[in-house]
Amino acid sequence: MARVEMTMPKMGESIMEGTVLKWLKQVGDAIEQDESVLEVATDKVDTEVPAIYAGVLTEILVQEGQVVAVGAPIAIMETDAAAAGAAAPASAPAAPQAAPAPSSNGSAVPYLPEPQAPQPVAAVAGAEHQPGRFLSPLVLSIAREEGVSMTDLEYLPGTGKENRVTKKDILDYVAAGKPSLTAVAAATASVQAPAATPQPQAAPAAPAPAAAPAAAPAASVKPVPSVSGGQELIEMDRMRKMIAQRMVDSKRISPHVTSFVEADVTNIVNWRNKHKDAYKKREGENLTFTPIFIQAVARAIQDFPLINVSIDGDYIIKKRDINIGVAVALPSGNLIVPVIHNADQLNLNGLSKKLNDLATRARANKLKPEDLEGGTYTLSNVGSFGNVMGTPIIMQPQVAIMAVGAIKKKPAVIETPQGDLIGVRHFMFLSHSYDHRVVDGSLGGMFVRKVADYLEQFDPNTAI
Repeated sequence: MARVEMTMPKMGESIMEGTVLKWLKQVGDAIEQDESVLEVATDKVDTEVPAIYAGVLTEILVQEGQVVAVGAPIAIMETDAAAAGAAAPASAPAAPQAAPAPSSNGSAVPYLPEPQAPQPVAAVAGAEHQPGRFLSPLVLSIAREEGVSMTDLEYLPGTGKENRVTKKDILDYVAAGKPSLTAVAAATASVQAPAATPQPQAAPAAPAPAAAPAAAPAASVKPVPSVSGGQELIEMDRMRKMIAQRMVDSKRISPHVTSFVEADVTNIVNWRNKHKDAYKKREGENLTFTPIFIQAVARAIQDFPLINVSIDGDYIIKKRDINIGVAVALPSGNLIVPVIHNADQLNLNGLSKKLNDLATRARANKLKPEDLEGGTYTLSNVGSFGNVMGTPIIMQPQVAIMAVGAIKKKPAVIETPQGDLIGVRHFMFLSHSYDHRVVDGSLGGMFVRKVADYLEQFDPNTAI
């Protein structure tokens, strides 16, 4: 059996750490390849992490609730060396090369295969049997692809910390033609007298500094506040902590400015009332106002592309794709923002179906990392909670966000060829918050006005 590390995988761009939510397997459990081992939460999504190889879980290094950096070890597994060796037929042809050839005096002398590249051969010459060594998932993946047996991996010298095999080590070995390391080790042992090999054992003396980091977590623990008898103490859940930190960071990073516009959306209200029942019957889904808002925002971004940017130091990164995030309230009371990619390329029906799908999966905790990545602008429908307007906080690293308020009936002056009349119309406030480092009042104001214009000019004959 060979011991291998299971590491925290990378689950999306800009994700540098994850929180272990729940171990689905316990120490001693047998695990099949691609079988889920644990649940991990990031600041974007919760997901299950599968095993990339089969084996037995022998040690859990990270407890539930702990935050772990991407690439850090989280568990140790033992894999079946015999099975791994059998699964690598490409290494089988090396065996005949290791067969003993008769010498002139009739004794058997092992045949040493001549390597194809000089540098890897030098390393192979020092091969020693190291059963139970740690092998990274990357090394194991390369070994499977190149047909390197687990037995040879146990002999392969490593140049990494504590003699671990690195990516370069195994690639050099493959480039050398994958000579049989068991044969090399046997030949070396028969030619040389047993040398004092314990000297590499001196390396493991390094764990002494472990006592210093042990005290660090205790210093970072925040005291629990005291409350009186008439108060209740509620600890933030993981997502609420992340939301709180993101909002504080955004207000610290971006100087927020908010512009407001009121739009007459009577045509939109009448159009939806006309089509919502037929749409529900045909598609099995609700027809909401939000897809129309998204379409208007996407069109306005095409008119004002400098809203679709991010900032990196002293540089402005202008985005080609229009990926609009939509804030979705979860049953827990928390908020998540899935993204409709290339929103400008979808019609109303496409936007409606995509939005319904994302919202449904968000509330069922079924979103994938890619569903939350790449947003370039965000829309928040505060009107769904009965609010007439709001001042939304920008989703970093974006530079703007829009909140749409509740639609209200109001008396209004209606201009006609026969003169002005008083009538009842449907109005809605648009609130546009933007980063004043790169979006000035003129651009921010013109943008939200353009969105309102598209909404007011909505064609009541639009098909869906």
